[in-house]
Amino acid sequence: MSPRLAVLGTVVQLELRQRIRSVSWLVLVSVVFVLVGIVTVLLWLALPAFGGDDLASAGIYSTLIFFILLVGSLVTPATSGAAINGDRDAGTLATTQVTLVTTSQLVLGKFLAAWTVALTFLAASVPAMLFTVIVGEVRPDTLAASLGVLVLLLGVVAAVGVGASALITRPLFSVVTTYLVVAALSVGTLIAFGLGSLAAQTTVSYTYTAIDYDASEFDDETGQWTTVVCDEPRVDSFEVPRTDRVWGFLAANPYVVLADASPPVWDEWGNPADLFGTIAFAVRAAQQLPEPPQDYDECADARGEWSMQWEQGPSPQEIYDSSVPSWFVGLAIHLALGAGMLAAAIARTRTPAASLPRGSRVA
Repeated sequence: MSPRLAVLGTVVQLELRQRIRSVSWLVLVSVVFVLVGIVTVLLWLALPAFGGDDLASAGIYSTLIFFILLVGSLVTPATSGAAINGDRDAGTLATTQVTLVTTSQLVLGKFLAAWTVALTFLAASVPAMLFTVIVGEVRPDTLAASLGVLVLLLGVVAAVGVGASALITRPLFSVVTTYLVVAALSVGTLIAFGLGSLAAQTTVSYTYTAIDYDASEFDDETGQWTTVVCDEPRVDSFEVPRTDRVWGFLAANPYVVLADASPPVWDEWGNPADLFGTIAFAVRAAQQLPEPPQDYDECADARGEWSMQWEQGPSPQEIYDSSVPSWFVGLAIHLALGAGMLAAAIARTRTPAASLPRGSRVA
């Protein structure tokens, strides 16, 4: 092993020993283990409501993976958001910086340690995940894709937390900032998509021909119209959201990235059988142009000449297959965010510094 990697490994070991020896880490891992177990049992008990077949049980795994991502997104900022400024407040950061450890090794070591701690919560969910994989007969490609993306997303959250701890002096503010970034990606993208859809509305029109009930005659005994007189055709218009123009906001959502990257399971009618397919279909359906409404002639219907021809549209699976995947764009955004935060952390922590962080003072 090269000396640089050896030093980096030493930093990671010291960080892990400091975190793992704390009672709070053991409590958090135990809580995650219990919560994931409870959610798995509740999902299994809820299977009869969805038919209880193999396709329904396949949805347990996808739901559990999303829950693990939620838990990881809530816990990781607390364990990584004070990685650097916490040591600065404790007076141990300066001691480390006067050793042979470079700034890059210090920041990357803290990031790898925070990422490893985040993955321990994933490891605490392994028993429940094994149960869902066996019961739900999860496909190998779905298992590999979902776990791979989940591991990368947890790493991005850890990188954001470490970067914020270097850029912000106060540990509390850096932890809160990390939570705000996670909230912006998870909830903020949904809000932006919803508001953007309303702002990007377009007008659609259709022709409506109504019956002149005063001039028409209806036979109550036969239940048929004997005389049908029509009003003048009327053109009505209304606004519809143009989701095809703003669906890109959803590309950065971590749950959309996870769902779109995981191959979904479909039933015999082409409907999604798990949460991956449901979310991925909803996002890809948002890429479609809004269909114009059909004209309606009430008089033709009264004569038995049906004016509206109801045609079966494409199935969700067909819409999914004909749309553009976005998970690689969203994953690239997340990776660029994490790499940028780490680069900023290295630049901010490098010694000798051109200026002290705001709030710091020389003793």
